[in-house]
Amino acid sequence: MHVATAATRTPQHQALMQTAARAGLALAGRSREFEAQHALPQDVADMLAEAGLYRLLTPQTLGGHEAPPASFYLVVEQLAQTDAAAAWCCFISCTSALLAAYLPEDSAARLFQRPDLKLAGVFAPRGRAVPTEQRGVAGLRISGRWAWGSGSRNADLVTAGCLVIGPDGQPQLMPDGSPRVLSVVLDRSQVHLADNWDAFGLCGTGSGEFEVRDAFVPLAHTASLLDGPRLQTPLYRFPVFGLLAIAIAAVATGVAREALQHFIAEASRSVPQAGSRPLGARATVQDAVARAEAQLQSARCYLLASVDAAWQAAQQPGELPLAARRDLRLAASHAVHTSAELVARLYTLAGGGAVFASSPLQRALRNVQVATQHMMVGDATFELTGRLLLDVPTPTQML
Repeated sequence: MHVATAATRTPQHQALMQTAARAGLALAGRSREFEAQHALPQDVADMLAEAGLYRLLTPQTLGGHEAPPASFYLVVEQLAQTDAAAAWCCFISCTSALLAAYLPEDSAARLFQRPDLKLAGVFAPRGRAVPTEQRGVAGLRISGRWAWGSGSRNADLVTAGCLVIGPDGQPQLMPDGSPRVLSVVLDRSQVHLADNWDAFGLCGTGSGEFEVRDAFVPLAHTASLLDGPRLQTPLYRFPVFGLLAIAIAAVATGVAREALQHFIAEASRSVPQAGSRPLGARATVQDAVARAEAQLQSARCYLLASVDAAWQAAQQPGELPLAARRDLRLAASHAVHTSAELVARLYTLAGGGAVFASSPLQRALRNVQVATQHMMVGDATFELTGRLLLDVPTPTQML
C-alpha cells in the first residue's frame, strides 16, 4: 500500500516498478553472498545499471528517467525488500548522478553518455582542490580521503566533495563566510580504494574509504550543489539532501516490510521450543504484528505525503519553502527510526531462531540499524527539525 499521487499513476512509474520487481527476482537468495564479499558483485551492479535503475534521477536530456521523487522512493523500496545492499548502491549511484543537472551542458553530455553508467560518490567535502592549469585546461588538483564510498568498487565515475584552497593554503571563503565547496567528477582510475568495509550491517554495499592523490580534474567537471542547478526542472529544484534522505528511508521501509512478511510467515507455522501452538497464536505476537503494520503504514504515508507536498512546491521556480524541506527530512528520519524499532521488536519476538546468520530477521536488524546512523536521518535531524518547529534560529543550508 502507498499514497497514490499523480506522479505514481504514470506509465513511466509502472514500468519502473516492473523493472525493479524483475531485478528483485534476479537478486533473490544472494544476500549472504554479497555480505561475504563486503560489496556487490560486478554482475549485480551491471544488471541494475543495464536495467536503467541507476538512471532514475539522471536528466531526460541525457537519456535518464528524471523520475519524480515518489517513484524514486518506491523503486528503491521495492529493491530493498529483496536486498538492502543492492538498493543502497542503486540509490547512491542515482543521487551521485544528480550532479549532471549542475555541470556545464557539454560536460554533462560527455560524462553521462553511457546508458549503463555506474556512479558512486560522497558529498562531504573531505578533499582539497587546488586551482591549476594543465595543458592549457583550467582545473583543480584533487587530494583527499573519503569515508562511506558505497558502490565505489563497481563505479565508472566517482564524485567527491572538496574544499577549494586559495593561494594562501587556506580554504577559500564565500561571501557569507562559509568555505567554498565543489563536487568533482573523477574517473574510477583516479581513485584508490581501501579494503576496510567490515561493518555490522549493510555489509554488501562496499562502503569503504577511497583516496585521491593529486589527480587533475578539469574545472568543467566540477560544480557546486549550493549554487543551484543548471537544469531548472522540478526534480532538480527538489532538495538534494531531501532526495538522499528519502532514499535511505526507502531502504529502511523496504527492509521493514520484508522483515514483517517473513515474521508473519514464520509465526504462522513455527512452534516455539516447549510450546504446543504456533508463535502466531500468542496474543502478544498478534498485538505486535498489528502494531508493526500500523506503524509501518503510518510512517510511509507520512513520508509519501511530505514527498508529494515538496514535489508540488517544486513545480514552481525558486527554492522550496522551508516548511516543505523541514517536513521532508523529518518524515524521512521518522520512517527510518520507526522501521528500526519495529524490526527490533520482531527480532526479539522471533526467539532463538533469529540469532543465526541465515535468518532474514537478523540481517534485517543489522541493515536497518546501520541505516539509522546516516547523518541525513540521524538523531541530529530531529534536533534540527525540532528547532525549526520551535522557531529557534537555525542554519538550513544542509536541509
